[in-house]
Amino acid sequence: MKITLRQLHYFRALAETRSFGRAAALVNVSQPAMSMQIKELEAILGTALIERSPRDLRLTQAGRSVLERANRILAEAMELEADARHARGLGELNIGMIPTVAPYLLPGTLAALRAADITRDLRLREAQTADLLDGLRGGLLDAVVLADPAPAPDLIAQSLFTDRFVLAGSPSRLSTLGASPEALRPVGLPPEQLLLLDEGHCLADQALEVCALDRRQTRLDLGASSLSTLCGLVAQGFGLTFLPEIALATETRGTPDLALRRFDAPEPARCVTLVRRSGTAQSDWFAELAEHIEQAAHAQIAQAEKIAPPDMR
Repeated sequence: MKITLRQLHYFRALAETRSFGRAAALVNVSQPAMSMQIKELEAILGTALIERSPRDLRLTQAGRSVLERANRILAEAMELEADARHARGLGELNIGMIPTVAPYLLPGTLAALRAADITRDLRLREAQTADLLDGLRGGLLDAVVLADPAPAPDLIAQSLFTDRFVLAGSPSRLSTLGASPEALRPVGLPPEQLLLLDEGHCLADQALEVCALDRRQTRLDLGASSLSTLCGLVAQGFGLTFLPEIALATETRGTPDLALRRFDAPEPARCVTLVRRSGTAQSDWFAELAEHIEQAAHAQIAQAEKIAPPDMR
């Protein structure tokens, strides 16, 4: 007998869930079928891959080695399928975006992609950076949109645009900052007034970095999961927050009491980037996707500059 992709797929699910029942549910098979495939895989390899106990299971040393190779093989298999889809002109794209980008760029990007090819099958995922990178490396996503991603040898990144940060709060709270150059720099902000997104959001990490702060120095850690929630809070006087330019049109429309101030130069910003696996065959879809995202971003930034002109302090 030979090892099958199905066996590797089931084994990976088992390693992730550490439960035959949960793994079977994850891959939509019965538990006996899952158990049989794992036993066959162990028989083919001639070694035990898992240590079974009444309450838990764990990988053996051989199992850890097999899992590492299985991940590579399954990723390559999905890459082969993706390349074949694109070669046949089916145009299926699996795209991921971080939550501080997706609500503002997805509508314009999707409209442009649909207009270019109405038959294109689009699948979208909104998640935090770590989850998107796992999906990309695992072959579940073709490309992801991230902010300031760390360089990686297995990934290719194309910069799309620079997204400047704007300070947001209530009119009265912003007026108390004054107009001195130091007051309009991130490092000059009172740390006890800064409200951030929940941990894991890269925008929160970027805000802390430009302010040279630790999260523990902020007054309120509300665990907010969206910019809309933060905007509602700061508009009512609960503190200050950072808003990326691409979010201004949407968030000021939803929170009309929100006041804005531009930072002094150099303005803090993030670089929004489109990322794919280095093993993905180069084709027109990546460049086309990048172009549509850039166009959607520039439209949002043009609106932002009307709402908060670059010379507004």
